Order: sequence, then structure tokens, then C-alpha cells
Amino acid sequence: MHLEKVIIGVPCEIMPGEKRVAVIPDTIEKMVASGARVLIESGAGEGAYIGDEKYIEKGAELLSDVREIYSQANIILKVKEPRYHEGLEKHEAELFPENSVLISFLHPAHSVNHEGLKILARRGITSFTLDGIPRISRAQQMDALTSMSTVAGYKAVIFAANHLGRFIPMMPTSFGIINPAQFLVVGTGVAGLQSIATAKRLGAKVKTIDIRPEANEQARSLGAENIEFDVPQDLAVGEGGYARRLPDEWYERERKLLNPHIEQSDAIILTALIPGEVAPTIIDENMITRMKKGSVIIDVAVDQGGNCSLTRCGEEYQYKGVTISGIMNVPATLPVDATNMFAHSLNNFFAYVVKDNTVNTDTSDEIIQSTMVTHKGSIVHQGTLQAMEME
Repeated sequence: MHLEKVIIGVPCEIMPGEKRVAVIPDTIEKMVASGARVLIESGAGEGAYIGDEKYIEKGAELLSDVREIYSQANIILKVKEPRYHEGLEKHEAELFPENSVLISFLHPAHSVNHEGLKILARRGITSFTLDGIPRISRAQQMDALTSMSTVAGYKAVIFAANHLGRFIPMMPTSFGIINPAQFLVVGTGVAGLQSIATAKRLGAKVKTIDIRPEANEQARSLGAENIEFDVPQDLAVGEGGYARRLPDEWYERERKLLNPHIEQSDAIILTALIPGEVAPTIIDENMITRMKKGSVIIDVAVDQGGNCSLTRCGEEYQYKGVTISGIMNVPATLPVDATNMFAHSLNNFFAYVVKDNTVNTDTSDEIIQSTMVTHKGSIVHQGTLQAMEME
């Protein structure tokens, strides 16, 4: 791979609470060995405990002013989607060079990101979103979404434990037995399975629901009790084994089915996602009013709109005695391991897309087609276009 004409820019992440960084010294070394220049904003790795000197040792160039990076780079690598830069009083998308390339998590179907996408398109920037990597064998090592979902599922249970005013495991005491906490996990993909495993390790009793038989089987193998919800498989399962969006009447059936289980739950972990689309609403206001006071909802799906109708992006608050957590960007709370996993996935995607100084934009390639969001002045991502039509 020859990248002598490639200049890679890596800025500090500006999303509040974001401690990850797009590259680590190991991946920098590979990029530099291929001929690329790598420009990194000073302090970019501090949140993940990677000092500037570690990057310099591997051949990166350190710059203190991010505007210098943007003025030179033709490929920008980020963890999270561009947003308004308070310090520079401009949207990050306005700072990227025209006709450059951006690789990042963009969560493009979520309405909060549409303004940034429009700026990217208007400025001719070709952007790729890492949450669009298809679940196929040749893309496994690029799949940043799966690795970050592992982190999110784990931390969701830790957050729930922190909010609960009771023990999670069964606890013998001098006056009798305290029963274990009841957890409900909605959606048993990667994040859901990690939530189940973590909750079980802490001693919780766990119930789950998913529309895919294989996901239910995996949940049972971890010791969870499935809530039976029979959905025709041609409706439920899409390419790569991901869940498909159901017709509205099926979500209404699911909500009715969940009501008695909601009433019993101490903690609900919501992880149900549709690739490239807004997350479906599984828990509504009426259901929350039936929950026990002191219970908690952790909405892991918030980056794509959330599975709970009352989730507020980036906030935690109480509604009628129930804590609803809409903390965005959960993987950033485990920055060391999350950064390591993310950077390797990003590097594998970068190496696939950028070869011999050329960026692959051939949408006949399944990986390119599912990850490319903006190109040649337009938004081209189908899930995003559908979401925009619904606004």
C-alpha cells in the first residue's frame, strides 16, 4: 500500500466526556510505514492515557492548533461525528478541507446529526460511518460497532447498578434472604449479550426479549430467561443476522407483551438497533408509569434515537420515581480498552478504503455502499435519507 500523497489529520475529540482517540501508536506506525503523513493535535490521546511522545516515537507530527491540521490533511480520522466547536465558534464540518475524506462514527440516521451531514455534503466531503460496517466475514476486523457494543453492554449494567438503591445479587442476612434484582434486557445483539453476561456475574435474575431466534438462543446460553415473542422471520431478520424494522403493529404487540415484565423489573437495558436507521421505540410513557419507583432504564440505543420515548439525549433524570439514563457515547467511559479496539478496527477499514493514494467509492462494494454517507455534494446513505423524509 502506497500512501505518499495521503495526509491524515487526527483532531482531539470535542464531544463532552469523549476520552477516546482515533489512532494509537501501533496504528500510526503502520500508516507512516505506508508513506502517509500523520498530523495529530497535541493532547488527542490524553483521555486514553496516551502521551504525545508515544505518537512522535512512531512518526506522527504533533500540532497544537487543529486549524493547521485541517488546512493540510486530506483524510480526517475521528471517533465521533463532527459537531459545533465552541472554542473556534464553527462547526467542525466547516473546518474540514473541501473535497477531503472523513472516517468516523456518524450515526447518520439520528436527526441531531443531520445539520452536520448537510454541511459535509455541501462542501464536497466524502464521509464514511463506521456504524454502517456490514456483518460479513471479510468485514469482521473493521467492525468498530461490534467492539464498541461490547463496551456499551458492559457499562450499561454498571450504570444501572450505580443507580439502583438495592443489592443486585441474592443477599443472605440475619433477618432473611434479599431476593436478587430483576433485569430486563431488550435486544440481545452484541451489547445485549454483554449486558446479560455482566448482570449475571453480578447475581441478577435476567429476562430478555429479541425478535431473532438465534439471538434468543445465545441469551439462553448465558442463563437468561427469554420472553417469547414470535415474529415471522421474513419480517424480523435482515442481512447479516441484524434485526429489521418491524411494521408498527408488531411494536405495539411487543409493548403489550412487555407490560407485566416491566412492572417486575428493577433495571431495564435497552439495546435494540436497526442498522443505519433510527432505533425503534420499545418503551413508552405509559409503560414507565407502571414501573416500580427506584427502578432504572439505561437506553444504550440513544446514539440512534433511543428505545424509550422519554429518553433525553445526553441526560439522566427521574420521571415519576424512575431513573432514565440517556448517556450518549457510553464506550468513552472505558477509554483505554475502547480506544485500543476502536483504533484497530478503524485502521483495518482505512486500509481497505484507501489504497495507492486512492479512496474507494465504488458502491457496488457492499462495505462501501453501507458505510458511505456523503459523496460528490449529496447525502447518499439510504437510512439517513429515509429518516430525513420522516422529519
